[in-house]
Amino acid sequence: MTAEGYRVLDDQLKQLKSVERPSVIAAISEAREHGDLSENAEYHAAKERQGWIEGQIAEIEDKISRAQVIDVTKLSGDQVKFGATVTVVDEDTEEEGTYQIVGEHEADVKAGKISVSSPIARALISKEVGDVVEVNTPGGVKAYEILKVEWK
Repeated sequence: MTAEGYRVLDDQLKQLKSVERPSVIAAISEAREHGDLSENAEYHAAKERQGWIEGQIAEIEDKISRAQVIDVTKLSGDQVKFGATVTVVDEDTEEEGTYQIVGEHEADVKAGKISVSSPIARALISKEVGDVVEVNTPGGVKAYEILKVEWK
């Protein structure tokens, strides 16, 4: 994952542990004070939320523990690799697009970040400026020419 992706996950983990977890514990405690737990909707909702929070914490901790963090700013070269920001042009529509190749959990197409395992990223990996790649899409085969490879 990129260093930015790691920071985002770490911030989410801190938020869950320092804000969300204590607030749900307080909600459970307050709901317990209302008496009969078998018919207490607030208690059951808080317990369900607690389960979700603990699941999120475990999932993020697992991702962080297995992550190999790569500082993209220290990378260079003309060849497309993980972390590269690539500008391409669709050969049919002449439409340009810029994408950064990131880890799976960081992917956000609207923000221009595509997963390293996506079809377009797999096609771009190890290519260089001027190369044309073909990508199988649901609408058929699309051809993209690589205009620029950057490391930001």
